[in-house]
Amino acid sequence: MSLLPVPVPAPLHAARSDALTDFVVHAQLMLDPATPESVRRDAEPRLLAQLPTLQALGVFELFTLRDPALRALVHDELQAQRMRAA
Repeated sequence: MSLLPVPVPAPLHAARSDALTDFVVHAQLMLDPATPESVRRDAEPRLLAQLPTLQALGVFELFTLRDPALRALVHDELQAQRMRAA
């Protein structure tokens, strides 16, 4: 397997990096104890909306979410998405 970067068309590249950035930003908001509950509730659906893209990219095969609650939330949502698709 080559470690050289594979060129990705600009719009596709932007969508992928936006999904990862959006996921990380909203995960940090959800995990920060100083985040108000209303902001945390708004962050959750935005975080979950990124899961199909991140799963398609194989992110969850490469990285493990260290926070147990976030890991469980993501796992449960991915399971629910698989059930809805079946």
